[in-house]
Amino acid sequence: MGAGASAVSALLCGAAAAALLLRWRGSSGLRRAVGEAGRRRRRRQLALGRMEEAAGRFREQNPDVDADSVLCLSLVELSAKLRDGSLSPDWVFYTYMDKALRVTKEINCVTDYLQESESQLQQLKRQKKDLLYGVPVSIKDSLNCKGHDSTLGLVKRLNQPAAEDCVVVQVLKRRGALPFVKTNVPQSLLSYDCNNLIFGQTVNPLDHSKTPGGSSGGEGALIRSGGSILGIGTDVGGSLRIPAAFCGICSLKATGGRLSKKGIVFSIPGQKSAVVGVGPMARDVDSLVLCMRALLCEDMYHLDPTVPPMPFNEEVFSSSRPLRIGYYDTDSFTMPGPSMRRAVLETKQLLENAGHTLVPFKPCRIEDLMFAICARGFFADGCSTFLDNFKGEREDPNIKQLLLLCRAPDWLKSLLSWIVKPIVPRLAKVLGNMNERSVKELWKLHCDIEEYRQEFIAEWRKLDLDVVLCSVLGPAFQVGFPGKLSVATSSTILYNYLDFPAGVVPVTAVTEEDEEELKTYRGHYNDWWDKVFVKAIQGGVGLPVAVQCVALPWQEELCLRFMKEVETLTRRRQRNL
Repeated sequence: MGAGASAVSALLCGAAAAALLLRWRGSSGLRRAVGEAGRRRRRRQLALGRMEEAAGRFREQNPDVDADSVLCLSLVELSAKLRDGSLSPDWVFYTYMDKALRVTKEINCVTDYLQESESQLQQLKRQKKDLLYGVPVSIKDSLNCKGHDSTLGLVKRLNQPAAEDCVVVQVLKRRGALPFVKTNVPQSLLSYDCNNLIFGQTVNPLDHSKTPGGSSGGEGALIRSGGSILGIGTDVGGSLRIPAAFCGICSLKATGGRLSKKGIVFSIPGQKSAVVGVGPMARDVDSLVLCMRALLCEDMYHLDPTVPPMPFNEEVFSSSRPLRIGYYDTDSFTMPGPSMRRAVLETKQLLENAGHTLVPFKPCRIEDLMFAICARGFFADGCSTFLDNFKGEREDPNIKQLLLLCRAPDWLKSLLSWIVKPIVPRLAKVLGNMNERSVKELWKLHCDIEEYRQEFIAEWRKLDLDVVLCSVLGPAFQVGFPGKLSVATSSTILYNYLDFPAGVVPVTAVTEEDEEELKTYRGHYNDWWDKVFVKAIQGGVGLPVAVQCVALPWQEELCLRFMKEVETLTRRRQRNL
């Protein structure tokens, strides 16, 4: 584990021991929580049983339905066939229901069945055939669906069914979509693994020893497995982008205000420093585009007037003008593994060969962002709001290290920071910035974030860039490792603090050469975290590796156009290999 980590663990154990009496006194509450979690798992099995019965009835009544001919279609193809009448909504709905059931038995990704989708399917036949007419859609656990819990993987949030759908789900339904299942998340959402003590561990469909990522991990796993053709998730540090990269699918984190967040539950309510983005996940970029076209409509602005009335800009998306693209293969904080770096450099070459201009770009002051801004931003209240999630809860062992740090009193965090500084300087800086801040200090932090954002934009403008190409974390980590490597999210969390739209496109896979080169990886710091990173991604041969595509705020259409270009060039190269 390393000397620094051992010292921290020893000292934190003393602090934890001091809390044992209080924890013993709360043991009856924990027993109740365990019982409630068991009852919820049984209810899930009943819900999945109802899904199985409905799918079975449909198969019996329609023995000629060719499931493979439905599941092989892209979203654009499927949507066209549904709207022109060549495919029945019933066929599509029950085919995906059946597939989702089979998938979740293997990888444990579905947490709830939205049974009302069956009656919505019948009503749909009397409605106009809108953009998403008849398209089954999976929904991340934290998005409210009327009559269903949004648990965040927390027992205390069970038996609190939402009074109404969140705005995004309402708009999906108005555009003809059929939300039919909710999907798994890590306990409290603040992790990029996908495990909680209610529903258990979701595993990566490509390798069950690997995590699908998080916190939209259930979505990523279900879509990659073919059990859903379109999903909706949220992202506050990479929660859409990391699962997409780990599972080899596409996702888009929109600018924070572009899609409504009304009716979505967050792990740290009131936290405004890192901006939450909402967005779609799917197998290809065209599916993301179709979803954004559908969502960016008058219904969205009517249901949530805080969302700016900006319809999808077809002119920007369909432009063929050559792009001026900034690129970097490392942010100088988390050194990418060999496959991550190769993914960026190969994509850069493809783009140059296609006539685009590629310009070296370097994110400014990344250490300041990660230490002086990120840690302070998430935990400005001394971690109090985040820890409220765990009162009366059993804890997922995968996030115990983070919880130990959060629970340490400020004086102990400061002492630990001083002790480990010579051994693990990065850990010392994180600890030193997790203390509670005054209101004045919080306002100063908000000023620092805006100053950083303007400095970043100024460098972008100086180089006259349209978009930026960079790495995204990958390949998929071993299960349990994300909880040991929160700092590895630097490539994604940057764009939450900047509030830039960012998307992920898979471009390659880990090779034997990448795996061999990983043996000499030292990272930028050669510290405990860099060593853990190597262990996390080892054994990844054949797993997907993605790149991240970024645009300036409110430029989702340009970001998607760039993503489409990357996808097209990558697929052309793969066909020619």
